[in-house]
Amino acid sequence: MAVPSTSSASGAAASAAASPLGDGALFGAVAEIARRLTEAGPSELVAQDVLERARGALDAAECSVWLTASNAVVRGWGAGEEELGPADIADALRGDAALPSGEIIRVAAMQYGPRTVGALAVRLNGRVTEGQAQFVDTLASMLASFIAHSERARRLEGDLRTRVREVDAQRHFTEGIVDALPLGLYVIDRNYRITVWNHKREIGMQGISREEAIGRTIFEVLHRQPADLLRREFEEVFLTGRMQQFQSESTSTGEMRTYRLSKIPMRDASNRVTHIITIGEDITDWVEARERVAQNEKLAAIGRLAAGIMHEINNPLATISACAESLMLDAPRDQSGPEFVKIIEAEVQRCKRIIDGLLDFSRPRPLQRESMNVNTVAERALFLLKHHGRFKQLTVTTELSDTLPMVHASSEQLIQVLIALLMNAADAMPPHGNVTVLTRSTDASAGAGAATVVMEVKDEGVGIPRAQMARIFEPFYSTKEQGRGTGLGLAICYGIVAEHGGRIEVDSEPGKGSTFRIILPVEAR
Repeated sequence: MAVPSTSSASGAAASAAASPLGDGALFGAVAEIARRLTEAGPSELVAQDVLERARGALDAAECSVWLTASNAVVRGWGAGEEELGPADIADALRGDAALPSGEIIRVAAMQYGPRTVGALAVRLNGRVTEGQAQFVDTLASMLASFIAHSERARRLEGDLRTRVREVDAQRHFTEGIVDALPLGLYVIDRNYRITVWNHKREIGMQGISREEAIGRTIFEVLHRQPADLLRREFEEVFLTGRMQQFQSESTSTGEMRTYRLSKIPMRDASNRVTHIITIGEDITDWVEARERVAQNEKLAAIGRLAAGIMHEINNPLATISACAESLMLDAPRDQSGPEFVKIIEAEVQRCKRIIDGLLDFSRPRPLQRESMNVNTVAERALFLLKHHGRFKQLTVTTELSDTLPMVHASSEQLIQVLIALLMNAADAMPPHGNVTVLTRSTDASAGAGAATVVMEVKDEGVGIPRAQMARIFEPFYSTKEQGRGTGLGLAICYGIVAEHGGRIEVDSEPGKGSTFRIILPVEAR
């Protein structure tokens, strides 16, 4: 860091108290110091002696030489009480600085040719007189050559340059770590100005470069977010010192993504919050995985419940069904009894279907799995549905890939899943609606995960409100009108696909339709 020269003392110095040596006598002291430097040459003892002489002449509390290197300063020699630090020197270089004690710091640059080799700093007990200012400036010029030829100065300068390089290397390494994080990260100070802005933030949704962000307030950069809300969030952390963490959702990428935002306080040595680190993390996959785990736990609980009660419920239902059949045979045909008996029988059968659905979660089913192409599943399911009354009124489009890898699966169960999804699509649409059955594959390329085969059922129906999306795979939960479904169809589909090592995804928008996606792993070779 080049140390600029300082000007002479201000006009206010004239009223200051004089040193024990008058301003005229100070020049005698300068002459004596010059003779000493000329006779002795550059040595450690001479430097210390000169500073002691200067401190006595000025009646100064401290007189010291500071060496410069790169963008830093370091104390080389000193006389008197050692209280000044690099920050004091930097402040005083901009003009005589006052300390809380009432003392004045006078700093003069030491210039050797075109190079600034250091600075002479004096801590005085009162204001600086004209003569004192000239004494310090003259002595600084005299010491410049001495410092330039001092072996210790060169050694300290070399050490300091090495240290600066090490600090710079460590800073670049730390910046590299921050930039390598798969997280959006920025830091603000107490004035809400951005001091750190990592690479993920540069390539994120808003794509603001580091040069544009650093030094500006967070309200200028994140202008899409309400400034009042941002300010309240940061003020809470500055005030309480507690980390804040919350989730938000965004469709700025074209799909719904979930983000976790963390605001972390940074403290100084006095435990005061000086900065706030904000980290943004895309946790969409984690949220979906957690929901899948929760869904599996629900299904397992329903299975255990069904296994425990199936005999207790099936036995009474069998008795009721047998009694209803007997009443049907014995009742006169001209009375209304047979009609009520039919209702009883129908409701018994409905109860049995519900229980059978529950048992699908608990009882082991022998799976006849084989190597197969899912296009066969799609074609078979559509063949079985083509004569169904509701399905006849729909327009069915197929987009079946002819380059699908094989999967190891039970064709019977996959047909069951696909028929359930197609029937749901028919229920969601008015007559003459359109439904599309699509198959495709994904490669195990970088970032895409394992290779999979995908079957999709797209409809143009009423869609599913977002508030209901999280529950559609729960047993007994249905978006259909009461009496049109048991709420077990999608839950059973979920369980079947999970047993095959796959998963079901759904995209839906109210009023525009839904897409159910069956994703299965490719058969291992």
